Amino acid sequence: MKLFGTDGVRGKAGEKLSAQTSMRLAMAAGIYFRQFASHTNTILLGKDTRRSGYMIETAIVAGLTAVGYNVRQIGPMPTPAIAFLTEDMRCDAGIMISASHNPYYDNGIKFFDNHGNKLNEEAEAKIENIFYNDELIAQNQKNMLEIGTAKRIDDVIGRYIVKIKNSFPKNLTLHGLRIVLDVANGAAYKVVPTIFSELGAEVVVINDEPNGSNINLNCGALFPQELASEVVRLRADMGFAFDGDADRLVVVDDKGEVANGDSLLGVMAVYLNENKALKGGGVVTTVMSNAALEDYLKTHKIKLLRSNVGDKYVLEMMKENGINFGGEQSGHIIFTDYSKTGDGLVAALQFAAIVLTKGKKASEILAQIKPYPQILLNLKITNKKPLEDIKGLKELEDSLKKENIRPLFRYSGTENLIRLLLEGKNNDILQKRIEEVEKFFKKALND
Repeated sequence: MKLFGTDGVRGKAGEKLSAQTSMRLAMAAGIYFRQFASHTNTILLGKDTRRSGYMIETAIVAGLTAVGYNVRQIGPMPTPAIAFLTEDMRCDAGIMISASHNPYYDNGIKFFDNHGNKLNEEAEAKIENIFYNDELIAQNQKNMLEIGTAKRIDDVIGRYIVKIKNSFPKNLTLHGLRIVLDVANGAAYKVVPTIFSELGAEVVVINDEPNGSNINLNCGALFPQELASEVVRLRADMGFAFDGDADRLVVVDDKGEVANGDSLLGVMAVYLNENKALKGGGVVTTVMSNAALEDYLKTHKIKLLRSNVGDKYVLEMMKENGINFGGEQSGHIIFTDYSKTGDGLVAALQFAAIVLTKGKKASEILAQIKPYPQILLNLKITNKKPLEDIKGLKELEDSLKKENIRPLFRYSGTENLIRLLLEGKNNDILQKRIEEVEKFFKKALND
């Protein structure tokens, strides 16, 4: 597909994601939803705190109303809130304007169906086909009283707050815990502090003054160093960092150590299993997850399934296997008992509940899993030849596996890059073999 990537449509605002593209994409989406899921003729629209959100929001409203849809605009809210509110407010669909963890100059558009689920690739392909169909776009333009309306709603934040608080065990309180929160100057800058304060925590909030250009800027889930320093300085019990749209979580323990995402997934899975709350007997992660997680889960008789990279692929595999917990090493953590998509707030509260229930420090809990060394190299290339057609690749992979090294080679979906990952227990051997792997692909994929 030309427009859609692994998570909606994303690109530089004003260039790939221009006002014209946003409006036409909204028209195409409106036409699609009317064909396949029109019940209330209303679409929910939220955004994060990027300046370009004003431009794209206005363009989307123009596009949707032009094809007859009514729009409910709720302003800056986390992506998982859009998933929840779309279903809760009985909308035909939901749209989130966000480029997640990307810098402020990028933006994106994510679509949800009337049940709050991200669209699958088949649905995205249908919207993209409509986008490029001039005749169909023209035929669906409305006029007179058939043109849709738009209304801004400011009071829905309370619904989401209640929903998230209900995911926290009723018999627990955060009273007595000092927690530092880094909200990345993003969409959750109001919601996150409110929830943790209402549940009783002593809260310290950083990076909560969005100005349109500071979202994710040296802060949040991608840059947790400031959070780690504050946790140590304030002698806090833990710290939580969110990304720009709050669907991703990074945990900092009481010692100021940034938790590995796979360690977090492992302790959460075992906790659920101990409480007989893990469905399907397993956990879904991606091909990027560390083998140490798999080994740890095996000792607790929990199976690990691996999907392609992307939280929507994790969710699809969870549904296929009747599993209610999964996530990505990067911090997208999905509890389907509480959320339709990765939700950093739900994950943060679940980890806090583990700390309280176990009566141990965050550092003690997370120390149960020691990830094996990994080396990840992004190599620029000129030719994206199918991996199965590269002569000698199978032999290279076999030689790596003989040394107990797990190789993972995959192309970037948006750039001329191949991502080379080696994982094993001996870092010195990994360093030596990654040089060999780099030379192999430089020769194979550069004209």
